[in-house]
Amino acid sequence: MNLKGRNFITLKDYTPEEIEGLLDLAAELKAKKKKGITGESLKGKNIALIFEKPSTRTRCSFVVAAVDEGAHPEYLGKDDIQLGHKESVADTARVLGRIFDGIEFRGFQHKTVEELAEYAGVPVWNGLTDDYHPTQILADLLTMREHFGYLKGLHFVYAGDGRNNMANSLMIGMSKMGVDFTILAPKCLWPKEELVTLCQGYADASGSAIHFTENTDDVKGADVIYTDVWCSMGEEDKAAERVAMLKPYQVNKELMAKTEKDTTIFMHCLPAVKGNEVTEEVFEAHATVVFDEAENRMHTIKAIMVATLGE
Repeated sequence: MNLKGRNFITLKDYTPEEIEGLLDLAAELKAKKKKGITGESLKGKNIALIFEKPSTRTRCSFVVAAVDEGAHPEYLGKDDIQLGHKESVADTARVLGRIFDGIEFRGFQHKTVEELAEYAGVPVWNGLTDDYHPTQILADLLTMREHFGYLKGLHFVYAGDGRNNMANSLMIGMSKMGVDFTILAPKCLWPKEELVTLCQGYADASGSAIHFTENTDDVKGADVIYTDVWCSMGEEDKAAERVAMLKPYQVNKELMAKTEKDTTIFMHCLPAVKGNEVTEEVFEAHATVVFDEAENRMHTIKAIMVATLGE
């Protein structure tokens, strides 16, 4: 697997074999880290971490992963640089690309990370945009593979806001990797038709299926039930409306029981608003998996940087 020099903007750009290769590398790097072995594949590299949106897991993961492999990470908050304000994204990209060896971007508009990638001349990694969150999906896939021992053929249900960046990205990742994918949400919160059509093509190729439903009984047989906050960053004004609309899709003991499996796991990309999208009871019962998933952000992000930039 040669991904040297590649950007990591969305999993649309990666084949199932390349995704599998990143998961294998992440598992290898994780095993080494557990033994206290870090690497030097990024020695002498300088990495820019641009954050328009605040972050716990993404920021900490990129920093620790970079340092573990010998790189210097430089945090650039929204008030630290002129990105898109006094200086165009294209010009900022060309400046940073001359100074840094790789650039991470976490922010609002997806076109910003695409423009950075177009002009920087060094690998650019998407730490989250309003449309996609691909590093989270790698962590989710690694967690599922660790827990079940395989991916292809698993049945995955995403409950809640079915058209946010997590639902979009999960649909891409699961359909590519042969995981049956269901969105459980009100019809007005289903993803865009264009993305559904694209992912249907991935599912056809991998032998998986994609379903959309408003009926909570359709979680029957699920191996994974996954949710995310009901209001994404920047949508706080819609909070009351969303809570009312999504309350029937809360992941609670009753919903988990409807899978009719005692092996079903609960997953969440965090941070969680307990009492909204998930009850405290379900969250705590599955906390080990949820925090494995959080830790795996670091190992998978390390794999992305090592694969695209490492020596």
